[in-house]
Amino acid sequence: MGVLNGKVVLVTGAAGGIGRECALLAAREGAKVVVNDLGGSVKGDDPGSPSGAEATAADICAAGGEAVSNSESVASMEAVKHMVQQALDSFGGLHAVINPAGILRDSMMHKMPDEDFDAVIAVHLRGAYNVSRAAVEHFRTQNGGSFVHFTSTSGLIGNLGQTNYAAAKMGVVGLSHVLAMEGAMKNVRSNVIAPFAWTRMIATIPITDEASAQRVQRMKDGMRPDQVAQLAVALAGDCDVSGQILGVRGNEVILFNHPRPVASVARMDGWTPKALIDSGLPAMRTKFTDLGASATVFPYDPV
Repeated sequence: MGVLNGKVVLVTGAAGGIGRECALLAAREGAKVVVNDLGGSVKGDDPGSPSGAEATAADICAAGGEAVSNSESVASMEAVKHMVQQALDSFGGLHAVINPAGILRDSMMHKMPDEDFDAVIAVHLRGAYNVSRAAVEHFRTQNGGSFVHFTSTSGLIGNLGQTNYAAAKMGVVGLSHVLAMEGAMKNVRSNVIAPFAWTRMIATIPITDEASAQRVQRMKDGMRPDQVAQLAVALAGDCDVSGQILGVRGNEVILFNHPRPVASVARMDGWTPKALIDSGLPAMRTKFTDLGASATVFPYDPV
């Protein structure tokens, strides 16, 4: 008996990487799977192909599971509504959505074209809204369902050249948390995963010297998509966890906190700009978050 036995799961971005591993594992754990992937490039700037989604679905069926493919875009509400209907028509239900679909269009802020910002927001943040909105009423009616969205340390911690991606991924955190709050009385759960894994998106990291080459190789060897899939499938099952930000780094599962106050200053006669510069802000400086990237927060090799 798998943890998803008898359930129907929609997995987006499932032609490769994390999405594919989630779809394959969901099927092995007993789910009937709607395999979605537009089939485009990492940048999402080509017309795409249905072959990737079809290949994953075919692999599931060849292994004795049940799956259908879908090659539409999560950035389109009509397309996502069709994915949900496809699950209902093909398998008679829908119990979970695992949503790692994404693109990258990296650029420093001062060089970023408007269309690259909009495209990343459309796939990641609007896409998360679309899959949530299209499925949530069904989940509420059946008194149960799980959303597994994906965030990134590019947003939680920060990464140069990814303001669009970071903004989208932090938006997904807020969306998921409120979705979890609103769904609590109806057993509708939502969580987000920040994955550390070698995928074609991570493969865009530039290698500029021997140190970066070694770091990338460690990532490739020690942080795999199938390790992330274990947590995604667990959260899609009958698990009572909701509203959380979790990470997977190799064999390590990490719990991130939601932002909460860490320090405050008060002045009974009120603050002025000068007083804040002179004393108010400096008083909290020891609690400031530094500008270090992910490697400064996780300076050790994956477990």
